[in-house]
Amino acid sequence: MPNTPAYQSNIDRTKLQGRRMLAALLCAALLLLSPEVTVRADQTPEEERLELQRGMTVQSNEIPNWPAGPVVSAESAILMEAETGTILYAKNIHMREFPASTTKILTTLIASERCSLDEVVTFSHDAVFDNPPGSSGIAMDVGQTLTMEQCLNAILIRSANEVSFAVAEHITDTTDWSVFADIMNQRAEELGCLNSHFTNPNGLPDEEHYTTAYDLAMIGRAFFANEMLCKISLTRRLEIPASDTVPVAKIENNAMQIIPGGAYAYEYLVGCKSGYTSVARSCLVSCAEKDGMKLICAVLRDEAPLQYEDTISLFNYGFSNFDKVNVSQTETRYNIDDSGTFYGGGDIFGSSRPLLTLNKDDHIILPRTAVFEDIDSAVSYAAGNGGQVAVISYSYHGAPIGSVRVNFAAEEDTSPVFDTLEDENAQSQQEQSDKRVIYINVVRILTVAAGIGALLFFFLLIRTVTRNYEFSARHTRRSWKRSHKRHRTKIWSEKRDRHTR
Repeated sequence: MPNTPAYQSNIDRTKLQGRRMLAALLCAALLLLSPEVTVRADQTPEEERLELQRGMTVQSNEIPNWPAGPVVSAESAILMEAETGTILYAKNIHMREFPASTTKILTTLIASERCSLDEVVTFSHDAVFDNPPGSSGIAMDVGQTLTMEQCLNAILIRSANEVSFAVAEHITDTTDWSVFADIMNQRAEELGCLNSHFTNPNGLPDEEHYTTAYDLAMIGRAFFANEMLCKISLTRRLEIPASDTVPVAKIENNAMQIIPGGAYAYEYLVGCKSGYTSVARSCLVSCAEKDGMKLICAVLRDEAPLQYEDTISLFNYGFSNFDKVNVSQTETRYNIDDSGTFYGGGDIFGSSRPLLTLNKDDHIILPRTAVFEDIDSAVSYAAGNGGQVAVISYSYHGAPIGSVRVNFAAEEDTSPVFDTLEDENAQSQQEQSDKRVIYINVVRILTVAAGIGALLFFFLLIRTVTRNYEFSARHTRRSWKRSHKRHRTKIWSEKRDRHTR
């Protein structure tokens, strides 16, 4: 029996397909036994599976007073706000799934971080021939070359598998693309992935190549922050002109239907990457931005074209039911988690300038079914970068919705520290909202300052006494030496005079 990687890959895919068929049979059995799902005799196994998946629990819908999310056919789905990481919609977000070509958002992200666009990528034998016949590609041949920029375009626009292999080999400086998996797994962990393992750079089927909707959203936070990658992913057409190393021009269309010009074009789309294999089914990771709020959506194990419909439904749900709230302009509570370190609204003098302030760039995501006063907060005093001294984390019925950094106030806001405000009541409402701050306990400051002052006074007193003692001692010794010298000089003079006589 042959024992080549390609043969082993075929065996793995066969095993995987067998397991999926068994899972489909089990799903059909569950459908027959479930009183809540209607099964028609003319339904295909895919339709039966979709019916079962539509009936699965949406975990975010179980949060009290949380906006009810839509029914989607995907087995796993997530909607996450990009800046805060707040999860707006959650359905089996930590379930292991096969990601298919959505894997390529990690591959291209790593390539953009490690390579310049003008680097030349050469195609090896394995990069070309390890791509199964009929699989997505742009028909590159051994020895041909592309720039890294052309490679990124080929991967994101045409989902080219052999180009992904070649990029992996280029980054690792080997002719073994599998080495790149270590870099992928390390970067995934750095990005906050919890349950992923990658074995190849393009998502071709492998039992050990898996991820989750949550992990893809975490990777997406970095990918969709890269404007270049987002722009490439929305490009309608791949055009690589003929050259000395590429005899025939490569002209391919982008098959994703959610981008501009597609059948499901979404006007607020920032970027996207789709995927499909027979075991992963249809997958889509995408990002949209509206009114300053940026949302990331991942749907896995769906059926075309439902991955587009589910994604648009989730985006509309997010933009319609949640608001991005600036904490520094909204926080009015006098105490935060009963902390004795900070208190708000004014100190015992009613006039101190703030020493700490809430970061004006930090936001939380608030459901429109809730008000700010309903949310909970907790303070962490772990120091961060720069002037950060604490972090206030917010949650709603146990669901994290964002945080705000507590920083030392800017120099112009705190100098001098104990100046009085001339007419605090005369400030406008807008000025009041811009000065939402957390104050340090002034009594404690004065007490500590008095203690330090007393210690400093005693130190100076002791130092003065010591110096005077040392001066007197030095003066006594100096006088003795001078007197002794005069005495010896006198004796020497008398002896000289007697000798002269």
